[in-house]
Order: sequence, then structure tokens, then C-alpha cells
Amino acid sequence: MTLANPRVGWEKIGTEFYRKTTLYASTFDSDLDLENYHCVGAPFSGALALWRDTNKVTRYRTGASNKTSIDIYSCSGKLISKLNWEKGSIQGLDWSEDERLLVVAEDGTFHVYFGLHGDFHPYSLGHGAEDIGVSSVRFWSHGFVALLKNNALVAVNSFDEPRPRLLAGAPEGEVHAWNLIPPAHTLSRSVEALLAVGASVYVLDVNEAEDRGLTDGPFKHISVSPNGRFAALFTEDGKVWVVGSDFQNKYSEYDSKAKTTPNQIYWCGNDSVVLAWEDEIHMVGPNGVAAKYYYDDIVHVVPDVDGVRLITSESCEFLQKVPDECEDVFKMGSNSPSSILFDSIDLLEKKSPKADENIQRIKASLPEAVETCIRAAGHESDHALQKQLLRAASFGKSVLDLYSSDEFVEMCETLRVLNAVRDHQIGFPLTLAQYSQLRPDRLITRLIHRREYLLAIKLSEFLRLPLNKIYVHWASQKVKASGGNDENVRDVVVDRLKGKHGISFEVIARAAYEEGRGNLATSLLNHEPRAGKQVPLLLSMEEDEVALDKAIESGDSDLIMFVLLHLKQKMPLATFFRIVNSKPQAARLIEASAHDQDKELLKDMYYQDDRPIEGSDLLLEEAMEQPQVQAVIDKLKLASRLLTDAKDPNAVMHTKGFAEASVLLRMQEAFDREITDSSGSYIGLSVNETMFRLVRSGYGKRAAKVQSEFKVPEKTWWWVRLRALVAARLWGDVEEIGKSRKSPIGWEPFYNEVLGAGNTRLASSFIPKCTNLKPQERIEMWVKCGLVNKAGEEALKAKDMNTLEQLRDKATGPQLAEIERMITQLRPRR
Repeated sequence: MTLANPRVGWEKIGTEFYRKTTLYASTFDSDLDLENYHCVGAPFSGALALWRDTNKVTRYRTGASNKTSIDIYSCSGKLISKLNWEKGSIQGLDWSEDERLLVVAEDGTFHVYFGLHGDFHPYSLGHGAEDIGVSSVRFWSHGFVALLKNNALVAVNSFDEPRPRLLAGAPEGEVHAWNLIPPAHTLSRSVEALLAVGASVYVLDVNEAEDRGLTDGPFKHISVSPNGRFAALFTEDGKVWVVGSDFQNKYSEYDSKAKTTPNQIYWCGNDSVVLAWEDEIHMVGPNGVAAKYYYDDIVHVVPDVDGVRLITSESCEFLQKVPDECEDVFKMGSNSPSSILFDSIDLLEKKSPKADENIQRIKASLPEAVETCIRAAGHESDHALQKQLLRAASFGKSVLDLYSSDEFVEMCETLRVLNAVRDHQIGFPLTLAQYSQLRPDRLITRLIHRREYLLAIKLSEFLRLPLNKIYVHWASQKVKASGGNDENVRDVVVDRLKGKHGISFEVIARAAYEEGRGNLATSLLNHEPRAGKQVPLLLSMEEDEVALDKAIESGDSDLIMFVLLHLKQKMPLATFFRIVNSKPQAARLIEASAHDQDKELLKDMYYQDDRPIEGSDLLLEEAMEQPQVQAVIDKLKLASRLLTDAKDPNAVMHTKGFAEASVLLRMQEAFDREITDSSGSYIGLSVNETMFRLVRSGYGKRAAKVQSEFKVPEKTWWWVRLRALVAARLWGDVEEIGKSRKSPIGWEPFYNEVLGAGNTRLASSFIPKCTNLKPQERIEMWVKCGLVNKAGEEALKAKDMNTLEQLRDKATGPQLAEIERMITQLRPRR
């Protein structure tokens, strides 16, 4: 097999090797004058953003649009999209780590574009930027700092929730150059700005501006290394200094001997600096040694995590330090085990016995040689070299007795992915180092944003990643772009997604709604199985009743309440109650919630639904909570008035109850004024409790008046009076009542209550009155009072010999003799 020379493009700079690899040739359209554009690229070999340089005169082309746009290209020159820009002069444009495009205008507005196709979130810097104007902007992976025309610095630390804030005041004077140290590389963990003002450099953070005490300025460019440890300074006399980012140590110096200042300075990794003029590149390595590259046309430099991309009208190249593994294998004259292993493949193909000799020479280091060849294959973009390196690794591991092939298999899978996305049609020239940092799931996201759905699906299946987000994004773009009938579009989407797991129709429906296709959105939502996803979108679409129906169908009470609270805030109460009352489950939830939190709402609901009894019950509850008697009575009057025209037959009973409650309160209020004993307040007691306390306190006549006023039944009155007298131990009053010929409750309660209070004498007086009891029951009553002889008389009357004999066992003294007499009297004579 004839291989291309792997060292083509290598350049030794000092002790290190660098290489320039052509990624794509014939990139941009010939009609695109790249020299008239600014160009920035997303990290990890991401998309390129081009926008016109307004300071340059451009050639007029027939049919060309005069509107300002930002054009998004792949690295292979394929146009991905055009973003219209109508916010005036662009003062700063760059990409975030997750390939969002950040554009800052002169008036302080900035847009965060996501998805590569025009969707964006607008924000504003504030702090007077709209009046002062933005001079320039510097970015890092998660934020940026804007330099205003009055030298004020405004920092934005997050693109997700931008909160612009001012940094410390900058020194007066012209800012010749400036740059940032990202928060991840500062001790304060906040962004620091480096400003070249006068002959020195100032470091600014939120709290202070510090002069680093340099005297050799002014510096025309400042560039900070990716790891934040070094800074490259370009002096007025054409020299490049590499210093520590704390400006305490100077590590190298390079004299470019250039008459003009370079357009920009970038870092290539952390160990070399790139000076970029329009058609000339200087790569400055450690110790001030440089390599120079010349071009026929303008070249744009796009820095990346492990090198820089060089973009011209004819090609896209990648300049990087040669990876250690590649240098180990391919370095001229290398005798490393990996290099010998790689050479052995060529010998093996020629069936030379020297191949086996080589293997035996390096057998002790063969595992390391195999691993080096595997990793070197990952760093190469040429397919033939990849295969040859993997063949070398395979040959080496076949000789080893014990060797895990996991790394080999993983690299084969990785190369299949990298080769697929590097294709000219995709234009995504990821390196192994970039892929390791980007991760497969974020690679799939980038392919989705490029609408490379087929490749995204194939790679996701290969990498065993979920497919749902690919299908959802495809469907969302389908409903946005399709101009056909809503039903046809819905059918196409639903049929394509049938049987697919994890599909969120809510996201697709939202895309349709944002596109102004409400009917399509509603019909798509019917296929969303999760009510919690359906309902919020339906509410935002103002499909309120449909949202409520979906929430009720789900059976989720929290979701139903969420909808009801939303409807209550936006609707007139009458409309809200009309909807709620037509849905019993919703009405019950509102009742339960409002009873604890919003009783006024519950009153309105009962009134709207013509439910006066429930409304009056609410007023009764409120009445019971009032501290003053008059306030309670007023509430009760309101409750009665509410029932005036009620058609419910129970309303009469409620009205009567409210009236009686008012009368009782008046009487209790009077008792509190007139009775000054220590029995406590009468307010709030029931009728029975009021009578009980009056009787117990010795106010029987007043209790009788209460009984008469409220027509308390005789039985109830006798019970209350008996218990109150017994509780107060008013035995005389009990005896007086006992003189009555008849008791509505019988005399047994008198016996039981008095006996329970311990007065056996008085209790026994009620036994003869219990004429409706059986003899055995009266016998037990006498025994409980300790009158065994009386019990014996009852037994004698009943001629119950067994009971008499039992009583004999309980009797003592004279009672025993009496019982013996009764037994003798009852015993038959012989």
C-alpha cells in the first residue's frame, strides 16, 4: 500500500514540531469576497460566522441583497443559513462553547442565537450603553465583556441568564488593546480585563483596577493563553513578548520585523502564538523561534482548543502542534517501539522475516507501542494512515499473550464517527482532542442544528444514544417549514413518529404554535401522553377549557389547581364560575381550596351557583370567629337575609336556627352581665350547656326560662336539670323533684345519677318509684345501695329462694338474721 508522507506539512519550531493539514479544498463560492468579511468560528471545529466589514468598499453585484446579514457556513464552505441583522453596527461577534452565536451591537443590545437558523433571545447591556455606545467586545466560553466608548467595562457572566454588571473604573486614556482572563483561571473566580493604556497594562475586576507597572508600551495587542497562565503582548516596534498572566516574568521574545501591526494575535494551544496579517501568518513557538506561512489571498485565523483553523477562499487548513503519539511514530529517524511496529506492517506485507525480528526486538515495550499506534490513528485525518496504524496495532496485539482490545475497539468506533462528520458535505473536521472534550451527545446536537438528521440518527444508533431529540427537532422544523394543510402536516409527523420512544409532542406543538399554526398545535397535543406537558402549552395558546379538561382527565389534583388558578387570574369571576360549575371535580377542588384560603371567593361561587344554604353556612362559620356578640349577631342576620328568597325547603330550618342563635346570644350576654360567679362566660354555649350551667349555679328559674324560650323538650330539660343538680350536689333540690308523682324520663336515671355521685341514701329513695322494673333488677339496685334486707323483701315478694340464699352470703349482723327469717318463712313446712 502506497501511503502519503505523514510528515507533509510538518515544521520544526525550536524543539517542537508543528503541522499544517489541509482539511478541505475548494471551500467557498468564488463570488464570495472573503477579504471583505470578518470571520469567527465556533469551538470544536464548529460553524463559521461571516459578516461584512463595513470599513471596506465592496464590489456591487447584480441581484445581490443590500440587507445586512450574518452568514453561517460549515468549515467546508457549505452555507448553513443566513441571519438577518437590523440592529446597526456589529461591535462584537463570537460563539459560545455550545455553538450559540453572540452578537453585540453598538447601541448595547445583544442577541443570543441558538440552533444556527435565526432563533434568538434579545438582551440589553444597560448601564448607559445605549447612549454611550459600545466600542469593542471580548468573549470567553460562557460570557463576554463590552468596552464602552467612555472606557467603562460591562461584564456578562452567563448567556442563559445575562445580568450585566460594571467592572471597576478604567484609567483615563486611549485603550490601545485589551483582552480577558476568564473566571476559571483567576483567583477571584470572576473575569479580569487586561487593558493596555499608555505604556502599561492594567488589570481590572469587579472591585479594583491595578497597574502592572510596565514601561515598554504602548502594546498593540494582548492575547491570553487558553489555560490563562500566559499573555502575549505585541509592542509598537513589532516585537512579541510572552509573559506570565501576572506580568511578573517574561518567558520569550520574538521580533517580527514587520512594518505593520498584525490584524490579530491568537494562541495555538498553550505553547505557541500566531500572528495574523491579511496574507501572512507567523507561528511563534517557545524561545522566540517562528515559522512563517504566506498566502495569495486573505487568511482568517480561527482559534480552537488544540490549534487554529486557517480559512481562505480556496481551503480550510488546521495548524497545530504535532501530537506526541504521531511524533513518536513518524519522526524522521525515530527508533521508538511504536515506529518500529509501524514499519513492521510494510515488512509484513512484503512477507519479510524482518517483521518478526522487529517484533522480538520491541517485545518488552510492545503493549506501549500498540497503545501509541492506536492513539496516533485517532490524531490522523488521512484514512489510509488511520488504517495502517490500526493494522500495526492489531499486528502487535496479536503477538501479545494477554492484551485487552477495549481501547482498540473504542478507537475504531471513534474514527468511524470522526470520519463521518469530517465528510465534505458535513464540514465538521473534529480532531480527537476536540471530540474528547465535546462528547458524543453534544456532537449529535450540533448535527441536529445543521439539520443533518440522517447522519445524526445513524451515529446515535451506532453510539447507542437516544433518538428522541432528533425526531422531535425534525418534526418541529417540519411544522415550521411546511406550508400545506394542517391535517396533512399532522398526519405526516404522527405517522413518522409512530412507535418512537420518548417523543415529546409538546415541543413539536409549541413550534407549530410559535409559527402561528394554532389548530395544528392543538391537534398535535392530542398525541402527547403527559398531561403535565399538554396543559401549560394549551394555556399559553388560550385553549383554557381544553386545558382544564386535559387536567381533569389526568386525575392530577395539583395540575387541575394550576389550571384553575390560571383561569381565575385571567377571567371575569362570572365566566370563571360558569366554567368551574360545569365540571364537578374542578368545583370540588375550588371549594376545598377556597374554604381554607379564600372564603370570599367561595361566597361568590355559592352566589353565582345559587346555593344560598352553603353561603349562609359560610357566614355562620365567620360568625363563630367574631370576638364581639354584636358582630356575631350581625353575621347571623346576613346569613338569614341570604336565605330570604331561597327555594330550598331546608332554608326555613336554617333561618329559624339563625334566629334562635341570635336570641340565645342575647340571653347569654345578659347572663354574663348579671351572674358574677366563677362559673365562666355563657357566650358560645349551646342551649343545653347554658341550662346546665344555670342550674348548677343555682339559677333554676333562669334555666327554666331558657327551656321555655327554646321549647326544649321535657325529657331533655329533666335530664339536663338532673345532671346539673347532681354535679352541684344540690341533694335537697333532687329530693324536691323526687316528690313529683311522675317523671318524663322515669326514675331509674335519678337512681343511677345519684348513686354515681355516691349518695346511696338518696338513691335508694327512688327504687320504690321504679315500678316498671323486674324484681331481679330492683334487688340489684337495693344491693348496690347496701340495703340487703330491702333486697330480701323484694325476693320474698317474688318468692325467689335462690336469690334469698345468695343474699344470705352478702348479709352480716342483723341483716343476716332478717334474711334467715325470710328464707325460713319461704321454705315449705313439713
